[in-house]
Amino acid sequence: MSFITRRALSTLIPPKIASPTGIGAAQDAARMARIVSFYEKLPRGPAQEVKPKGIFSRYQARYFGKNPSATPIIHVIIFLLGIGYVQNYYFHFRHHKNNAH
Repeated sequence: MSFITRRALSTLIPPKIASPTGIGAAQDAARMARIVSFYEKLPRGPAQEVKPKGIFSRYQARYFGKNPSATPIIHVIIFLLGIGYVQNYYFHFRHHKNNAH
């Protein structure tokens, strides 16, 4: 493994203990102590579930969340039928009031 790859991978692994050795050990020990204290303060366990806030996120959580269903397909069909009726009324039905041609 090359030096660059080893150094890149070492930044991904959190430090376990602070071991001051070599030149400048006090400065390195203080830096490691800050890093260790940062990792100790991070929350443990599963993340809290985020509550949906907007209308679309509530809809998505309800129909696409833990128990997905086919209800959105029915909603799309009803929406398209409604749009089709509105277009038919505007372009055709409104001219035929009281059976007048």
